[in-house]
Amino acid sequence: MVGTFLSMYSVEVSDVTEAEFFRNQPDEDCRDYKWLHKNYQQALTLIFAVEEINKDPNLLPNITLGFHLYNTYHSDDRTLESSLRWLSGQGQLIPNYGCWEQDKPVAVIGGATSALSVQMGTLLELYRYPQIVYGPFDPILSDKAQFPSLYQLASRDSSLHIGMVRLMTHFQWTWVALVTVDDLRGEEFLQKLTSEMANHDVCVSFIEKIPVSERRHTESHIPFMPRIMASAARVIFIHGDTDSLMILRYSQFPFLPNWKVWITSSDWDITMRPQYIDGYNFHGALTFSHLTSDVPGFEPFLRTVNPVIYPEDILLGEFWHSTFKCIDELEKRNQEECSPNASLDTLPLLYFDMTMSDLSYTIYNGVYAVAWALHEMFLMKSEKGSTVEGENSMPYPWKLHSFLKNLQFNNSAGDQVFMDENRNPEAQYNILNYVTFSMDAEALVKVGQFSPKAEPGQDFTIDGEAIVWGWSNSKTVCATCSQSCGPGFRQIPLEGEPICCFNCSLCPEGEISNQMNVKHCVKCQEDEYPNKERNQCLPKVVTFLDVSDSLGVILISVALSFSLMTVLVLWIFLKFQDTPIVKANNRTLSYTLLISLIFCFLCSLLFIGRPSSVSCLLRQTTFGIVFTVAVSSILAKTIMVVLAFRLTTPGSRGRMWVQFRVSNSVVIICSGIQVILCGIWLGIAPPFPDTDTHSEPGHIIIGCNEGSVIAFYSVLGYMGFLALCSFTVAFLARNLPDTFNEAKLITFSMLVFCSVWVSFLPTYQSTKGKAMVTVEIFSILASSAGLLSCIFIPKCYVILLKPDRNTQERIKNKGDPRERNYSGSLPAHSHQKCNQF
Repeated sequence: MVGTFLSMYSVEVSDVTEAEFFRNQPDEDCRDYKWLHKNYQQALTLIFAVEEINKDPNLLPNITLGFHLYNTYHSDDRTLESSLRWLSGQGQLIPNYGCWEQDKPVAVIGGATSALSVQMGTLLELYRYPQIVYGPFDPILSDKAQFPSLYQLASRDSSLHIGMVRLMTHFQWTWVALVTVDDLRGEEFLQKLTSEMANHDVCVSFIEKIPVSERRHTESHIPFMPRIMASAARVIFIHGDTDSLMILRYSQFPFLPNWKVWITSSDWDITMRPQYIDGYNFHGALTFSHLTSDVPGFEPFLRTVNPVIYPEDILLGEFWHSTFKCIDELEKRNQEECSPNASLDTLPLLYFDMTMSDLSYTIYNGVYAVAWALHEMFLMKSEKGSTVEGENSMPYPWKLHSFLKNLQFNNSAGDQVFMDENRNPEAQYNILNYVTFSMDAEALVKVGQFSPKAEPGQDFTIDGEAIVWGWSNSKTVCATCSQSCGPGFRQIPLEGEPICCFNCSLCPEGEISNQMNVKHCVKCQEDEYPNKERNQCLPKVVTFLDVSDSLGVILISVALSFSLMTVLVLWIFLKFQDTPIVKANNRTLSYTLLISLIFCFLCSLLFIGRPSSVSCLLRQTTFGIVFTVAVSSILAKTIMVVLAFRLTTPGSRGRMWVQFRVSNSVVIICSGIQVILCGIWLGIAPPFPDTDTHSEPGHIIIGCNEGSVIAFYSVLGYMGFLALCSFTVAFLARNLPDTFNEAKLITFSMLVFCSVWVSFLPTYQSTKGKAMVTVEIFSILASSAGLLSCIFIPKCYVILLKPDRNTQERIKNKGDPRERNYSGSLPAHSHQKCNQF
């Protein structure tokens, strides 16, 4: 005989006495017991396994296996009392005495929970009864020093916490609640789960621990569920066995559709509840159920079960009447038949499940484990011929341990069963979705699977589209402490709050985020820039002052126009080179100035177009040299005017300075210094093509890096120094007779020139890209145009439109009054001076 302890009924401690429960004929008081209908599958599994073994000619031949079935309660004192009654036998309670006759038990199958296993094992260990636990695997019970007679057959759940966190990360749940049983197993699982959650940045909203004892259940019943339902957590993960989670199953909390999503382990049968409580509150829940093989013949066996076939089974009759609701009064149970043609497969999931449960599968393996151990024991006895006449053929329970310790066998489903806990396989899980259609219509639908030993990428699969989330048509469930940060934003942790609580901040300049809930934005590559929403990097546009741009066309047109105008002025001066106004103040300097202005206008073209190594080398150096020649020519003109009017004494040695060689020397020396500066610049740090990816968002500016900033500003500074000298000398000579000098024109032209370049410097420094190049081109054109217009346009006006003023006589009449004689004519040296210039 095998002693079996299963939870068939639940009852309050004060409802009935133990003696009333063990009566062969239930009476009116039995109505106070609450059937745990779904657990009756465990009893039928026990019957199925025993009948299967007894029909097997190769297993325990000539020996019949039987069982005793006792109800267990989630109560320390009731469990101890039931164990004592079983040890005493015949329903009597006589400690340390056994009243069994022929059907003395040799092993015990019991312990749906760790608490029940420990409570029973404390007493059974005194007599060394082998105790096979069919409840969830608990590492604490594997301690053979503390529980030497206890064996666990359930698969290990050491990876369940990993599967649950994989589910959290798959649906991006970062703010969940945890409910577990307040025992060592629950505490160990809680530590593993919270540690794995922390590794994946998932936070715990709150933790609720369910007390184990029945008395504490009653005390905590009122505040327990309201605390859970009032919390802001949308997703609740529950871990614990069916008995310890009885408070959830019997709680009549308000129906809250589409509010809480429950994630449970296979140890808690979410469909198991009293018939007066609906399952709507758990609609949409997900369950990690152990993946087990189908036992051949089990479902056909269940379809044939009815009280007619097993009339001696009082428990089956009670179950049948309770589930099929045949009559209202138990006293009339024997007076009328109760649906003799009914079948268990017609019952809703609330009452019965045709699929073998995890606990039933372990019970099935436990019965076979006892049978195989007995088989080996009897086989050894028969081989040794140790049976002595008169010796009791029934083995002592403690002798079975040596055969159970290393027992392993293959069950009818093809799975290998080990009695050594260290060799128990890692559990694999089906992820089932609990769907409630009505109070009597519900189903568990497979929506995924978790296999810890599978290849990465294949170990966790789930079909999110197939999941029913509560009572809404939503395809997703949001479980976060804060609103999700969309692409373009990053999470900013809140001080003093968990990492899952945050604010959303726009990504910094130059960075993007293209996913939800990122902690750090990423920078775009050098040739890319963020879009306005900062959720995507776009390729930057290569930009420079192109010839085809409208601005480039305008600048080219202006430069060429001014160049042609300068060429025209030069042609006019060459054509009228013998006229007094052209000959005045050194026409060679005028030609030099005009030619340099032509190149000044044309050098601006070097700044237009895609920069290259050659153009970068020529840009600033050509500009600096030709402008220096122009300014040097103006400076020489100004000096010659001053010298001509200051050194007027005939035969004076100072008149030797008023010669062509002096003016040419000024131009050559001043320009030569600039050439030397440019040569040093090109030799030390020449300009080169460069790209600027930061100045303008969305653009890659291709320009010329000046190489040496000091050399660049030295060239500009030297040119400015010459311009300032020319302006100063011309300003001092502005009151000289304007018939013989250009001091006023030079003063005004240099005033324009200096104004342009003084305003150029700050503008040049504050602009980037095409604007910077445009500013420099504009400054070149404006200053050159200022020199051309201020110095040569008035002379061209006289040459072309007022030829009567461009005569020797007119010049004499407009001479300096200080140098006239009384007849109004110029002195002789003045005539000579005019011819010279």
